[in-house]
Amino acid sequence: MELKVINEQGQEATKLQASDLLFGRDFNEALVHQVVVAYQANARSGDRQQKDRSEVRHTTSKPWRQKGTGRARAGSNGSPLWRGGGRIFPNSPEDNFSQKVNRKMFRAAMAAILSELARQDRLVVIDGLSIDAPKTKLFAEKLKGMGLEGNLLVITDAMDENLYLSSRNLPNVLVLEAQEADPLSLVRFAKVLVTKNAVAKFEEMWG
Repeated sequence: MELKVINEQGQEATKLQASDLLFGRDFNEALVHQVVVAYQANARSGDRQQKDRSEVRHTTSKPWRQKGTGRARAGSNGSPLWRGGGRIFPNSPEDNFSQKVNRKMFRAAMAAILSELARQDRLVVIDGLSIDAPKTKLFAEKLKGMGLEGNLLVITDAMDENLYLSSRNLPNVLVLEAQEADPLSLVRFAKVLVTKNAVAKFEEMWG
């Protein structure tokens, strides 16, 4: 599989011979959906809580006598049927939302996503990416010169401090190291800019 490689001026420089297993795979929508949903579920924290009928604040006395009122029987105003009563199946901080994803499934999903990005011309490979100073304006101008304005994910083999600091104030740009790449970010951004060394890292991890 050949990937087009551009330079920092946005011009095509060379071709990169990449792994067919990683960049030439058929797109498996069901698998990618499952892995993305699992990734989001595993990021959830159990920080919500509701009270059951034993935890709500209420009197322990019977609201009215059992017979003779014409109303339905009631033993407690903490009943889930009452306003202000406890929940029947309350949310708990101990709730576990995690989903298991096998390593083989994750690798196949990442390969399917990268292959689809390459097919749709949403994957751009660059020789190397560096910024002379930690200035947002410099980075924005460099991206504009390469024709990569807008929603962009940048993946490098190693995080450059100037690159990281320059990108923080750009709302539609995210910079990640290759080992931090995740399926959600890959499908969420319109364009993905990957350095040549990051592609080699991908092949080492998932190829």
